[in-house]
Amino acid sequence: MKKLGLALGAGGARGIAHVGFLQALEEAGIHPDYITGSSMGSVVGGAYAMGVPLRDLKRGVESLRLLDLLTHSTQKGGLFGTKKMRALLGKYIGDKRFEEAKIPFRCVAVDMLTQEVVEFSSGSILDAIVASSSIPGVFHPLEKDGMRLIDGGVLERVPAMRLKDMGADVVVAVDVLGTLTASERIPGTIGVLLETYDVTNNYITRQYRERYADDIDFWLEPELGDMNQYSLKRVKFAMEKGYELGKEYAPKIAKLLKSQSGKYRVAIFKK
Repeated sequence: MKKLGLALGAGGARGIAHVGFLQALEEAGIHPDYITGSSMGSVVGGAYAMGVPLRDLKRGVESLRLLDLLTHSTQKGGLFGTKKMRALLGKYIGDKRFEEAKIPFRCVAVDMLTQEVVEFSSGSILDAIVASSSIPGVFHPLEKDGMRLIDGGVLERVPAMRLKDMGADVVVAVDVLGTLTASERIPGTIGVLLETYDVTNNYITRQYRERYADDIDFWLEPELGDMNQYSLKRVKFAMEKGYELGKEYAPKIAKLLKSQSGKYRVAIFKK
């Protein structure tokens, strides 16, 4: 049987849909051989790769509050520190190394100094996930090994092609952000800045998706509507939509894994 690679994309609270998607795959008897993640995709993907049961992840996100993640700080570089985020992640995965993962895992962050994407595949998995999830301006960058690291979703929202380097035959990308749209009314200053970031991110992701269309078997987007990626009010909704997407595509993924050749081309770009 072919090897399955699963790329879980960035998306803040919308990324909780990844938990539901993984649950649907598990119920269908489908288990990824490789996982990559960016930002919230690195959180869910990293925990799953380390062997954290989905029931524990579901319980954790359902009770999650913003105050559980935000540490007030006067340090330059962001409004909040990452102490609480690190402590919360540590409760689930500990301060383990990539080499200890039950499923081979990689995640990405961005180095502000070189302006390049950094891939993590060794060393502290906790450091890597914190770096990958450090939303610029919100959390302080992680300074490590001469790098100033911020959220991987800034430049690589869905690190799908890294799965090929890991050995995946079938590549499934889950983009929980989809095509981000501007609000009908002109928002405040912060809102305009966030929408400007969304425009840039949409453009980069669209170029990436089109460039690698021949190598990505499924590019999937859960139907999350206007769910705010910066709010935790609809986490159950996100999991439900991720689960629905997984239930819909599990048979198609299983079929491709068992096939001798070819791709399920219809799935590309389908929401």
